[in-house]
Amino acid sequence: MVDDASPDGTGAIADRLAAELQGVEVLHRTGKEGLGAAYLAGFEYALKRDAEWVIVMDADFSHDPRHLPAMIAAAQEADLVLGSRYVAGGEITNWPPLRRVLSRSGSLYARLMLGVKVRDLTTGFRCVGKRVLEEVEPSTLRSQGYVFNIELTYRALLAGFSVKEIPIRFQDRQEGESKMSLTIAIEALRLVPKLRGLRTEVVDQASNGAVRARRLRWRPPRWPRRRDGILGAPGADPAGEAGEDTDDQQVVRSASAASAHTRTRG
Repeated sequence: MVDDASPDGTGAIADRLAAELQGVEVLHRTGKEGLGAAYLAGFEYALKRDAEWVIVMDADFSHDPRHLPAMIAAAQEADLVLGSRYVAGGEITNWPPLRRVLSRSGSLYARLMLGVKVRDLTTGFRCVGKRVLEEVEPSTLRSQGYVFNIELTYRALLAGFSVKEIPIRFQDRQEGESKMSLTIAIEALRLVPKLRGLRTEVVDQASNGAVRARRLRWRPPRWPRRRDGILGAPGADPAGEAGEDTDDQQVVRSASAASAHTRTRG
């Protein structure tokens, strides 16, 4: 669990659970820095403990834990597994019409703009392989919230990793209210075109001109400037959820040799 000094006592509850349950660990941070920063903290924590996969999900049960075995099974063959609402067998329940339109339109727009076949680019339910995180360098991801997951998936595809979608049933949260709005969606989708051209291939050559090695260099997109910035670096746009006081808990709990699963709350 990643706790960003949540004022509702989440950190104390997490510490109590960690003392009672083996496998529960808590990462305390001094303040709320946004959803993307919490993702990065969870990724780093898991990788330092040699996790093979990191599973990210909303912990308000909108992402059903019953899908986890299928996601882990799919991860045996794919580098990045997405819990998809928009493939055959996937569904959404209890969502108002506006949320349905925003989500489906956003996924379609991103798919067409980036030229990829993934049907649910915005899903927050995913299983990310260790090699993907090491290659795409999450610390250089500039987008936050709504676009964070789009950029992570797009980078994985650019780097040649396999992506698989499995159908999930998404159910709207029972408590609290989502911060997603038309304004946030428009702001986020405005940044999607900037994701194109992220990758530059760097070729190391020997003195005789022969190619010695090839590697990728990620070029962070230049988001419009924002007064507060993100991740401590000015000039980036949070694109949606970076400043939310969300009741959704994004997960990442690390495990040594199998999967990682992190819960963030702030």
